[in-house]
Amino acid sequence: MKILVCISVVPDTTSKISLSSNNFVNLDGLTFITGPYEDYALSRAIEMKESNPDKFEIIIFHVGTSTSEAIIRKCLALGADSAVRVDTFANDSFQVAQEIASYVRENPIDLILMGKESIDYNCGLVHHFTAGLLGWTNFNPVLALDLTDSIANIKVESANGSVNLSAELPLVLGCQEPIAEWKIPSMRGIMAARTKEIVIRPSQFATGIHYEKDEVNEQKRKGIMFKRENLNDLIDIIKKEAKS
Repeated sequence: MKILVCISVVPDTTSKISLSSNNFVNLDGLTFITGPYEDYALSRAIEMKESNPDKFEIIIFHVGTSTSEAIIRKCLALGADSAVRVDTFANDSFQVAQEIASYVRENPIDLILMGKESIDYNCGLVHHFTAGLLGWTNFNPVLALDLTDSIANIKVESANGSVNLSAELPLVLGCQEPIAEWKIPSMRGIMAARTKEIVIRPSQFATGIHYEKDEVNEQKRKGIMFKRENLNDLIDIIKKEAKS
């Protein structure tokens, strides 16, 4: 059974964030890590592989430049079997989902795991887009996962708490704690990761989003409090501001 674990590479939350002259985050000096939610997804995949080494194959999938290789190697050191890196900058969720779906169409996968969202943009859309492109079922966020043959038994967070479900593979699952405990690579794993394959795959899709400019509209805040019975006064002020 092949499990594709999709990882994002994000700034460490302890890094000092500053903006460059064009209002983008200044990447110089930042420390990057695997997305914490992707760490949960990978840890659960590794736990299942450790319980039955001959049954599971774990493939890391990442859309990003060569600067991510050290982080991919760490994922391999934790216990993944191989990795695929799409050699392009990840610009938007749909672009990433297209790259994942394109790879899966060419390389059959039984289960796709990823974090519920990345911690830099917090969109939480890649799993939805990927499932839609492949015509698969997806759940997010998933709190627990067990596999029995082609059936996944999962616990999914809901508006009222959580719900236990069973679904047939293939699936796309967005993961979060407490699905697994984070793992630390062993020295043996680090040494083994040096010889594991990272396939460099050319990008198949360009981003559909192009940044032009942004502006902050500075306005003086009036700081006026209105009681409920005086809301008509607020409406009058808004109308006057709109005309001026």
